[in-house]
Amino acid sequence: MSAVLIVDDEKGIREGLTTAIEGLGHRALPAPSLAEARRLVSSEPVDCILLDIRLRDGDGLDLLRELRGGEHREIPVVVATAYGDSDRTIEAMRDGAFDYVTKPFDLPLLLATVERALRQRTLQRALPPRTPPPRTAVGGGLIGQSTAMLAIWKQIGRAAASDAPVLITGETGTGKELVARAIHEYSPLAKEPFVAVNLAALPASLIESELFGHERGAFTGATARRAGRFELAQGGTLFLDEIGDLDALLQTKLLRVLQDGQFERVGGSEPISCRARVLTATNKPVRPGVAGATLREDLYYRLAVFEIEVPPLRARRSDIPLLVVHALDGSPARAVSEDAMAHLQGYEWPGNVRELLHVLRRAAAMCGGEIIDTPDLPPSVRAQPRGREPQATPLERLPLKEAVAVLERRMIADALERTSGNRSEAARQLGIARAQLYLKMEEYGVGGRTERGNGGK
Repeated sequence: MSAVLIVDDEKGIREGLTTAIEGLGHRALPAPSLAEARRLVSSEPVDCILLDIRLRDGDGLDLLRELRGGEHREIPVVVATAYGDSDRTIEAMRDGAFDYVTKPFDLPLLLATVERALRQRTLQRALPPRTPPPRTAVGGGLIGQSTAMLAIWKQIGRAAASDAPVLITGETGTGKELVARAIHEYSPLAKEPFVAVNLAALPASLIESELFGHERGAFTGATARRAGRFELAQGGTLFLDEIGDLDALLQTKLLRVLQDGQFERVGGSEPISCRARVLTATNKPVRPGVAGATLREDLYYRLAVFEIEVPPLRARRSDIPLLVVHALDGSPARAVSEDAMAHLQGYEWPGNVRELLHVLRRAAAMCGGEIIDTPDLPPSVRAQPRGREPQATPLERLPLKEAVAVLERRMIADALERTSGNRSEAARQLGIARAQLYLKMEEYGVGGRTERGNGGK
């Protein structure tokens, strides 16, 4: 039996809530004032507090802050606010309230909120003391113990022992840059610069200058000599992300640099030696003979002396608990419930690790406690059946809100795939404004490349 402290100075409300709480099989502890509430918290085991903000002997938020700063910080507090009292609601949530309900009460909603708070308390009690996450990360962020990740680590070790170019392939959000950084960090060049550039985030007209630099007066606006990324990476590692987006002319120039071992700044004639190891990455097909390959064949073979394919998250679901532990390190939430974990491991994760981290950050900020439970997950993840082998859920069996979310997410992901990540074109095909598409992508954690010139992914 759980104990619920009811703090309200209106006798009729206290009595009504006491009857409702006891009807759920819990013990009700009514308190007409803040003073009595403080006494009960210090003398009775309390599992949840239903707290009115406006009381005759003070402000309920003062008690909330005291609890959050003291030994009873783990007791979930549901605050009651007047309808439309937005400032107080914001203050309550900022100061650590589990949730809020408005007066006059919607009793079924209030009781459901109390039950969620009590479940949070039960889950919290089962948590071990907070400890640092196990050291399972390498290369500044690669995490996993699955067979697929062990294979990646082996390839990283072999590539790190060489100075040959490496091509890293894989879907968006799988961690290709982390693989590149790990190769650099474990190589003899670890103390030298690591310079990364996302080619898809740059206008085609600026890529040559970004890579090779330019001389003063080389073009309008070139008021001074500027070093390019190849120069900045001299003696270290240059990582070219989204190499599959490089146009044909620049592919030719890059090939010449790799073949000759030197380059010239735009507008210059002095040859500069290229002393940077080149790592590249792409989520597009680039291997010769593959439909839609975007790299010229001779450049591909120059770049792919080593080729590492990073697996999607759905191919290494056993790593999700480890990723969760590391994602929550230092956040308000400490863990996820068993049921929530089942949904996380059953979801397809089209956005891969990047999408998982987005979902966890959002859930940790919104859960109102130390445990992320299933209701804290986005509708698209909750709609995924529990279990390791996801299967489609007919939309007609879902609540309307969840069905709409699932359908929107699928349509956005499909449009981005059809347009190779071009958001403007995807928005046009979906019949919505680009700004609205951006908001939906953020809400659902869907990734995708932007068209060149719009400032990045």
